[in-house]
Amino acid sequence: MSSIFGFPNPVNEVAARVVAGCVVVLCAVTLALTLGLGSSWLWLTVPLAYGFLARVATGPTLSVFGQFATRFAAPRIGQAKLVPGPPKRFAQAMGATMSVAALVLHAAGFDTAALVFVAMILLAATLESVFALCLGCRAFALLMRAGVIPEDVCAECNDISLRLRQPA
Repeated sequence: MSSIFGFPNPVNEVAARVVAGCVVVLCAVTLALTLGLGSSWLWLTVPLAYGFLARVATGPTLSVFGQFATRFAAPRIGQAKLVPGPPKRFAQAMGATMSVAALVLHAAGFDTAALVFVAMILLAATLESVFALCLGCRAFALLMRAGVIPEDVCAECNDISLRLRQPA
């Protein structure tokens, strides 16, 4: 059971960007169908929330997007670029929080508020997938600098020489 739960460290940034691209597609479809055909399409926040929760708990292991990215897409795109795992897990946790909030808001009848959360996820995932700009990773770094997240959570984040010594 312990081999299922956990998050990889380091993480292949190429795979992370592929996962973000999949999230972009799911959010865009959710927004388009909901705005065009009605709020009954907000049920798509269920697989969105599941995916984020699965990635926080198990990395790519129980995530459809994670499996697609790590086993199929990323190896065909190019060479892996390894980055520290804890900031990526934090980013997934932010996505999990926003997608669960969207799901709860929809269930409570606050569909417009739910759509705002889906749109926020769409924006963050687009920045990650297209520009390699991880907002969750940036927030993680700010929290580390502020002392909210202890330095030992991510030694690689504090000392770039640890990353430079890793084999490519």
